[in-house]
Amino acid sequence: MCGGIAAGTRQFFAHEKVRESQIEMIADGTAALRIGGFLLAAAPTGIGKTAAALASALEVANSNITSPEMPKILFMTGRQSQHRIVIDTVRQINAKLPRGIPKIKLVDIIGREAMCEVVDRSTGECTCEKDLAEVTRKSRRKDLERFILDSPRHVEQIISASKARKVCAWNTARSAVRSADILVCDYNHVFVERVRDSSLPTMGIELENSILIVDEAHNLPDRIRNGLETRITTDVFSRALSDIHEYRGNLERESENSDSLDSKMIESANLLESQVKALRDDSRIKNWFAEKATQISESRKEDIIVDTTEFLDVISGAIEAIEDGESSDSISRISRMNNRLMSVVIEEDGSIDEEEQNDCIRLAEILEVCIRFRKSPVLALVLDSINDEVQRITSHLLDPGVVGGPIFERCAGSILMSGTLFPPTMYSEILGIPGEMARCKEYESGFPRQNRPVLIANDVTSKFTEREGSYASICEHIRNVIEKTEGNVAIFAPSYSMLERIYNESTGWVFGKHVEKEERGMSKRSVERIISGLYERRGMGRDTVLFGVLSGKMSEGIDYSENILSTVVCVGLPLAPPSARQDALLEYYKTRFGRAKAWKYSSLQPAVNSVLQALGRPIRKAEDKAIVVLLEKRLLERKIADCIPKTMHTMQTTSPSRTAKHVERFFEMS
Repeated sequence: MCGGIAAGTRQFFAHEKVRESQIEMIADGTAALRIGGFLLAAAPTGIGKTAAALASALEVANSNITSPEMPKILFMTGRQSQHRIVIDTVRQINAKLPRGIPKIKLVDIIGREAMCEVVDRSTGECTCEKDLAEVTRKSRRKDLERFILDSPRHVEQIISASKARKVCAWNTARSAVRSADILVCDYNHVFVERVRDSSLPTMGIELENSILIVDEAHNLPDRIRNGLETRITTDVFSRALSDIHEYRGNLERESENSDSLDSKMIESANLLESQVKALRDDSRIKNWFAEKATQISESRKEDIIVDTTEFLDVISGAIEAIEDGESSDSISRISRMNNRLMSVVIEEDGSIDEEEQNDCIRLAEILEVCIRFRKSPVLALVLDSINDEVQRITSHLLDPGVVGGPIFERCAGSILMSGTLFPPTMYSEILGIPGEMARCKEYESGFPRQNRPVLIANDVTSKFTEREGSYASICEHIRNVIEKTEGNVAIFAPSYSMLERIYNESTGWVFGKHVEKEERGMSKRSVERIISGLYERRGMGRDTVLFGVLSGKMSEGIDYSENILSTVVCVGLPLAPPSARQDALLEYYKTRFGRAKAWKYSSLQPAVNSVLQALGRPIRKAEDKAIVVLLEKRLLERKIADCIPKTMHTMQTTSPSRTAKHVERFFEMS
């Protein structure tokens, strides 16, 4: 049975047998959560971290005696495939629960646009319950709620059942959360302010009484940063003015047909039109952007940091003469204009990408971010030129801890886990998790080492100053790997430019294997097509060479199940290229964490973790076998080797011919 697990926890463990690493992780998770603390778990694939995290959280939630209401468990993940794993795990727990113990109730939620057939972004309403009588709607929603809570259901099942009942899946699922023990959702529900404020209260969730489980937590810092990343170009003012013209025209037509429309809405639209026209035409704004473009040109760089307060002052100066009846400082003036910008609603055009719609909202969002962080070093405002006529401003949040820290301080405890949450102490620091309450732990996978050898080549590098000298050898390593591999090969380059170069060289030495290549901006559907093709061709006895990029869609977030990959080759180290944003991040981290950690946290460790993500793709189960080849000698340097988990055991390869022998020997022994 589950020897080594405390009796209380055992009933919430999904499986009959427990692995040593699971025992350790469950004990650590339970201990952390009992005191409202945090476990940051670098837990490799195969440890069974989902089952371990749920066992800990459920035990603590069900033994809580300090609150009249049992804490809710919010299991957050960015991948639909992980949703299924959570749901299947809870089903297994329910099947094992002793008689008399209530079954665990779970609700699975994704974005509204995916759960409702049509959502009108201007009103926020969907058409799922169109023409449905109120009594009927309530009855059918209650029926759907019972269906959702009766047994853990994947969101696809919920959507299908809602269509059969002709009620809204999204609204009903959110209502069902009030009676649930576990909510499975995206990170955005907690870590994006506007989503959190609109969703959690509706679902009856209080952070203070919630246990947070963050899966693939190595992604959380960037997800938080992305939530506050906004951008505009210099032509945003002209496009926003066009949106306002359309909006005002709609209001005027509506006022002709209705006596109920508030005339103040038209007055507000007229005022906003005047303000945005001033922004478009103001010479100070034009001169400011021209001056910055000159600075970029003279610096011979691609972008520069601009002062946030200076930018706001230029905006405020342009609208200062436009009276709105209230005297105030420049920030209040901009904030009032922002409120008007956020109220602009225009008809959707299905032929236009969402990113190209409503520039009023886009302008308001970046101004709001600038106002919020104008006195803080955590925001970097970066300006670059798209061409000689158009400049672009992008906001970058440097410190995800300013968002994550307050959330973790409020919640009832958290487990953050990932195979590449390494080192866990780094993630604890950059996410703002209270150090005295954090357990940072690295766990062994338990997989046989001989099934997953890792070779590091000591004769090649992608380092810019040595890249050309290494290139021929890099290609020879890859050619030998492809020739000696029995099965599918994945090759991940550090950039699209290097990927293209390697791909073009490979034409003559793929040895009859089918070839697929990741393209910049490739859609999710295209990626799924490529992955499906791997399995289809294997069924026909044909192997594939897959070319992708580190930190790309092929190297992260995909489960290459059924041992579909036999070999993975990672070329180089994908260090972030020089940029104003990267310079700002490094300087901020020097201040925040000290010089010794700044380079590691801002650039080195994220690059190494991208490699770790890729090399973890082929081994998903204990019986899987695959060989990994890392073509980068810098991984052997002490300061970089320290960025690699001690639990990963490596060997060196000294030449392309030695690599060929290692690969050949691996498949002979497999």
